[in-house]
Amino acid sequence: MLEQSKTIASLLSVSLYIAAQMLADVASLKIALIPAGPIGSLSIDGGTFIYPLTFTLRDLVHKMLGKRAARVLIVAAAGINLFMAALFGFVSWLPPDPSWALQAEFAAILGPVWRIVIASIIAEVVSELLDTEVYHLWVTRVTTRYQWARVLTSNVISVPVDSLIFSWIAFGSTLPAGVVWSIFWSNVLVKGAVTLLSLPGIYLVPERGTSW
Repeated sequence: MLEQSKTIASLLSVSLYIAAQMLADVASLKIALIPAGPIGSLSIDGGTFIYPLTFTLRDLVHKMLGKRAARVLIVAAAGINLFMAALFGFVSWLPPDPSWALQAEFAAILGPVWRIVIASIIAEVVSELLDTEVYHLWVTRVTTRYQWARVLTSNVISVPVDSLIFSWIAFGSTLPAGVVWSIFWSNVLVKGAVTLLSLPGIYLVPERGTSW
């Protein structure tokens, strides 16, 4: 029963990680404007509201299954997202049935913007692998206590890297620099807030090689 519970927890963490990655990539196609109090408004891509969860979910997988499994998951998620974009591109390219009048809308929303797709995948792979290394160093060189600290430390380093890579590769020459920096800072702020909210999640699963 104990091993079955661990297996279920591992499968759920992996599934939620993949799902969050895919949803974030689709939602990133929209740039929204959110109020930011006295500093005015900030531009933000829609994927920012769910993507930060992938860092904590990655930490859960790392905690239960180890560093190698976390690396495999990161690369697999990148491949799945690339396949998803290619599938949307293929379906958008197919001639529509004459009775279906939403071809332009479908292609406009789900047809891949390859620059954003590539930017997203590069940012995900680099930042998540960095997150893996920082998490591993914390556990092996610092302490296995204070689990919240390992998550916070790895995320504090990987989140700005992810936001910087994505913002400038995706929008660097297509939007004004001020808008790109606005996207970067809004990404960092929202991802930081989600990180703080998701910190307790690390205690939901057992450490690798320990009892529940």
